Amino acid sequence: MKNAEERMDVLAAYRDVGTYRGAAAVCGTTHKTVKKIIEAQQRCERAPRKRRGRNFDPVADLVVERVARSAGRISAKRLLPAAQAAGYEGASRNFGGWWRR
Repeated sequence: MKNAEERMDVLAAYRDVGTYRGAAAVCGTTHKTVKKIIEAQQRCERAPRKRRGRNFDPVADLVVERVARSAGRISAKRLLPAAQAAGYEGASRNFGGWWRR
């Protein structure tokens, strides 16, 4: 079995040459090994993740506006009632500090 560096060399050679046999000739291995490495790489590739919605998304604009108006001095304890009135349904412990991230 090839080590990680050799597998990366095979992947780069295949990307450059475009054929199993050509990449095998560049790397000094067989076309069957190149095919196995390429197929393993394709199995490992995943689709990009979709951003999961957060429970504070409906009130994010309100929070950003209030934080800007208070120059960042407002606490989550003071902001939570306004956010709940605007539709925030999450717990108070999940509310504090997310806008600083």
